[in-house]
Amino acid sequence: MIKYYNTDIVFQEFPDEVTLAINLTLCPNGCPGCHSAFLQQDMGDELTDIRLLTLLDDYREEITCVGLMGGDNDPESVMRLFEIVRLNYGEKLRTGWYSGRQELPNCFRPEFLNYVKLGPYVEALGPLNAGTTNQRLYRIEESGEMTDITSRFWKK
Repeated sequence: MIKYYNTDIVFQEFPDEVTLAINLTLCPNGCPGCHSAFLQQDMGDELTDIRLLTLLDDYREEITCVGLMGGDNDPESVMRLFEIVRLNYGEKLRTGWYSGRQELPNCFRPEFLNYVKLGPYVEALGPLNAGTTNQRLYRIEESGEMTDITSRFWKK
């Protein structure tokens, strides 16, 4: 089951996108130094198909992307939610997933996503905007190929 704590419109998580970020709870990763450690708790409301579509309809004129921030406790449900987005919005609304896992799950469906962030937070290596980070953000091409765009976060 996927639960969410809150939502926010953000501008930095996915380059060139205005994103409705949905912060998911029940994170199993337990990364030391995590800035959102409270999201490891069992709290919030279930993110059902209907709830997701309602949120997207509420913001459809303001956003270009929807991002699920977490969901490593149930990646199959994450993929199902992204499938719902594709079925209802097509390519008009881009999609992105922030996973704290090092590798994609077997159920990963690249055809439902435009972006995916992989990697646990390692405090000594820094966040996505640090040139030393272990985390990677990928843009998923139409072919399903993943292009590393992490450097877009780094100051030049």
